[in-house]
Amino acid sequence: MLNNSSSKVSVVGSFAVGLTLRADRFPVRGETLIGRDFDQGPGGKGSNQAVQIARLGMNVEMIGLIGVDAFGDMALSLYEIENVGTSFFQRMRERNTGVGFIVLDRTGDNFIILDPGANALLSPAHLDRAAMHLEESDVVITQLEIQLETAGHAMELARHAGVITILNPAPARLMPREILANVDVLTPNETELRILLGRAPDDPSESLDLCNELLQADVGTVVLTRGERGALVVTANGYREIPAFEVKVVDTTGAGDAFNGTLAASLAEGLPLERAARRASAAGALACTRLGVIPSLPRAADLDNFLNGK
Repeated sequence: MLNNSSSKVSVVGSFAVGLTLRADRFPVRGETLIGRDFDQGPGGKGSNQAVQIARLGMNVEMIGLIGVDAFGDMALSLYEIENVGTSFFQRMRERNTGVGFIVLDRTGDNFIILDPGANALLSPAHLDRAAMHLEESDVVITQLEIQLETAGHAMELARHAGVITILNPAPARLMPREILANVDVLTPNETELRILLGRAPDDPSESLDLCNELLQADVGTVVLTRGERGALVVTANGYREIPAFEVKVVDTTGAGDAFNGTLAASLAEGLPLERAARRASAAGALACTRLGVIPSLPRAADLDNFLNGK
């Protein structure tokens, strides 16, 4: 069990409220469908990952922005309950709190449309004010629901201080080499992997070859998530496959955040990369078994019980 309050993880990222509907299928252009099971709850990749890290016993600080509105109140309430640090989490009057619209089909697949709101205002200057905290962390993790420049600055500050850096490149975009060079662990899925390299999302190239292209761009390690086919840990010394865990899928929405949060927590604790990736895969699988993002993020005891049963 991970339970080391002296380990420190800093999350530089987004908070957004998720508004979720279920339908039997996704609509086609111009079509209106009747949905069901409306749910409203806290989300944003950075925020979800911070909650996951806290649930595994880590000391975690969330660095981000929210608006002065009811959705921003939801963030502060969540972090108080989940024991996520907010010393560098600020409210801005200029923009609303981020919001995302999520639609799930009968199989649990999803699509998401996001209005970043205040997240779009998070700048390198905000990180400079938190630089000492970032430099004292064991791991710094960020995503791409904030400005690319800001995500890159987070990686740069942490790398220069010898801190482990993790970039979860979602939503993906073409990535400058100078940012990739400061990333110790890059965690794309197979679609994101292609977009990062300027390829079409369905480019037929072998994923392993594309991972090696990223290593040639000075990324330290690529941890490629492949859904039901598990994960691939690719380093300069070769690759290892991390098998998937079989579960009954209810909702895949929080799986990536459970994976990334658990990977960050495990590396902060000092676990070797392959063990950390296996633990992260288990967390991602568990997250698929419950509806909603925050309710699905596993706690340490649940994750350990699941792993011990395998």
